[in-house]
Amino acid sequence: MPEHDDAERAFRRFFDEHHTALSRLAYLVTGEPQVADDLASDAFVEVWRHWERVQAADSPIAYARGIVTNLARQWIRRQTRERAGLLRLGLLRRERGGETDTPAVLDVRAALRRLPLRRRECVILRYCFDVPEKEVAAILGISVGAVKSHTSRGAAQLSEFLREMPLPAGGGHHG
Repeated sequence: MPEHDDAERAFRRFFDEHHTALSRLAYLVTGEPQVADDLASDAFVEVWRHWERVQAADSPIAYARGIVTNLARQWIRRQTRERAGLLRLGLLRRERGGETDTPAVLDVRAALRRLPLRRRECVILRYCFDVPEKEVAAILGISVGAVKSHTSRGAAQLSEFLREMPLPAGGGHHG
């Protein structure tokens, strides 16, 4: 079964090269580190199940990114439904403390989570992973025009969210 061994070796190489980036993509979309690793692992199960098709694709990594974003979208929808049910039951009322010294990176993550999902996906793929618009369109199953629109609007919205965030205690940057 040398063909099977070759496929396994090729898949292992693909996994080693892309696992970290796909996990990071899942994290940026969901905002949940533990969930991100699970989603990346689930994506690789799907990649392996369709390995011949993945290898034959113009861009195997784009194929894998598409799987990750679909899994992340499904996870977010599930969480939203569950949270809505819990809110109706009054189980998620929490008082939030004033954490004023939050690092800027957390501000960006929080702002990203406020973006509508499709805009968040486009902004993350374009700006965090430097994926070309055409490839983002293929990954998300939308037109290049939609990618441009979502990315532009998402970036503008993200800037606005970041401007609205309070400066950390002790002052901010002087420029």
